[in-house]
Amino acid sequence: MSPIRGNMSNVIEITDDTFEKEIKNSEIPAIVDFWAEWCAPCKVIASLIDDVAEEFKDKIKVCKINIDDNIRIATDLAVMNIPALVFFKDGKEAFRLTGTISKNQLRKKISELLNE
Repeated sequence: MSPIRGNMSNVIEITDDTFEKEIKNSEIPAIVDFWAEWCAPCKVIASLIDDVAEEFKDKIKVCKINIDDNIRIATDLAVMNIPALVFFKDGKEAFRLTGTISKNQLRKKISELLNE
């Protein structure tokens, strides 16, 4: 198992082909982590992604998409820097965070997404 992916028990690996089904048609808010194997900061936040996926598993969908293998969605959403966390509500982008972040920053943004 790749170190970037952690255990990913609650994280869904998506692709250009599954993005619409998993994100655009999702009945619950979603976060998409845009990452790449060679990205050191992506590895830094990987455990945070796994942690919030577990913590909020009944409230949000947490997904990862490798931009090297799935360039179409990254291009369509103008993801220029990674790691990029793009937050979706009702199938539309609500906001995004780029670069390394703390767990508290991520929790705060998830609360905003959930209107808590």
